[in-house]
Amino acid sequence: MRGRGVRKRKLSLWEATSIAVGIIIGASIFSILGVGAEIAGKNLPLAFILSSLAAYLVAYNYAKLGSKFISNAGPIEFILRGIGDNEITGTLAFLMWMSYVVSLSLFANAFAGYFLALIGMERHPLLFGLVEVVVVAVFTALNFFGSKAVGRAESFIVLGKLLVLGVFVLGGIWTINPEYVSPQLDPQHVMGAVYAATIFFLSYTGFGLITNASEDIEDPERNVPRAIYLSLLIVTIVYVSIAVVAVGNLPVEELVRAKEYALAEAAKPFLGSLGFTFISLGALFSTSSATNATLYGGANIAYALARKGELPPVFERKAWFSAPEGLYITAGLGLVFALIFDIDGIAAICSATFLLVYIFAILSHLKLIDQTKASKPFVAFSLVVVLAIFSLLMYYQWQTDRRVFFTIWITVMIFALVEFLYRRLTKRSFLTRQQTMSKYGIE
Repeated sequence: MRGRGVRKRKLSLWEATSIAVGIIIGASIFSILGVGAEIAGKNLPLAFILSSLAAYLVAYNYAKLGSKFISNAGPIEFILRGIGDNEITGTLAFLMWMSYVVSLSLFANAFAGYFLALIGMERHPLLFGLVEVVVVAVFTALNFFGSKAVGRAESFIVLGKLLVLGVFVLGGIWTINPEYVSPQLDPQHVMGAVYAATIFFLSYTGFGLITNASEDIEDPERNVPRAIYLSLLIVTIVYVSIAVVAVGNLPVEELVRAKEYALAEAAKPFLGSLGFTFISLGALFSTSSATNATLYGGANIAYALARKGELPPVFERKAWFSAPEGLYITAGLGLVFALIFDIDGIAAICSATFLLVYIFAILSHLKLIDQTKASKPFVAFSLVVVLAIFSLLMYYQWQTDRRVFFTIWITVMIFALVEFLYRRLTKRSFLTRQQTMSKYGIE
């Protein structure tokens, strides 16, 4: 029996680009600005530029792959086609889901930091953890009611977030102190910018979600690459502007001191206490938006991969309120990471999981390059750069926080072991989009 469904209106180029910009400019700019200032110092804008250039290298691969292989499975589809149905692909499916889990913990941590600063309370570990528990619980409950409730809430939150960032940039660009933003180009400070760029890389990762929606975009062969490049260009301008205004209005030492609510603190010199409140509220909107979308996306990617046999059936079964159990597992694990690690560690773990998926997506592209007609030297160069970023991130964590270093590798090994055992027990296999459509009788 052939599958039939209601024909949906496809997304235009600008609609797809707008959605991508809304996703990319998420809570990470609020949550890790202070972390970056601590590492990069005055070179904070340079760190954003470097991470943007690296993101464009990955984007080139996603644009070529996404225009050729139309599938809402995104990078897992690319990897499956490139390296085949094996334990590596299964482990990467876990890691792709894990990127949502750790992102959730990052946003919950940022929400708690801004919330306590807004109400004037000190950062007590128990109180901080309580706020994290409440925010995750609230948005898990919202997700009980499905995509319609999630989408309705998201549309209002995104508008508020973009308004706040616009006020910050336009209000602070006139009061920049040139001395504060003059770059430090000695080797030590340049390396600080490079290390910060390995963390900031996660701030650009949302562009990959365009490939996850490629089936719903008009003329995806042309518009998927265009939406990826346009969204990255817009986001780069926004991020660099925010970094320049933040560093240009507040000494780096004060940004670092207010690490967990740095953007709000940076607004004080030109917007006063009212600006601090306004930006803090914007941060709460943004982190709420990201928590909301990440829970929904994380649970649903787990569900989708389970349906294709890439995650255990526990993610596919239904639990309370007919929500997939993947929702509860995503929320629970995200909360565990938020309670165990500080924002520096969470950001590093999050960046590492994204980078691992990117590395194998680019490796797969090298195998598929005859089909995508991409430049092989450029794809190889992008692989070298992303491998270098990942290596630098690992080196920096080894030097500064070995608990995070070991957590990254233990997580990878656990997922590899689970995938190995699960594949041996169930004998299940992975399916490409075409195989899935054939299996369910869909044209």
